Amino acid sequence: MDTLGIDQMLNELSELRALAQSVRAKPAQADDPASRLDFAEVLKDALKDVSAAQTHAKEMAENFTAGDSATNLQDVMINLQKASLSFQQMVQVRNRLVTAYQDIMNMPV
Repeated sequence: MDTLGIDQMLNELSELRALAQSVRAKPAQADDPASRLDFAEVLKDALKDVSAAQTHAKEMAENFTAGDSATNLQDVMINLQKASLSFQQMVQVRNRLVTAYQDIMNMPV
């Protein structure tokens, strides 16, 4: 069983945890423009990540179908599930944004 993907994911989670702890340790100043996050950029990056995951999963599936011996079925299935979950997550974010927009539009002035 190839555990390279699992090890890579664990390393990424550890890096994210360390980043979250460092952000929590020093709160960002509202006056510092470098500390501000642009919502549009964050959303755009998330969409790019979802698209990249889907592209990678599709390429792996095509390689496996073509008979590439370096690609195994487990990795293909895991990457297809990751792509599916990331897409479902993005759809839920979109649904929440639409609901928030509708709530704001229905507020009395």
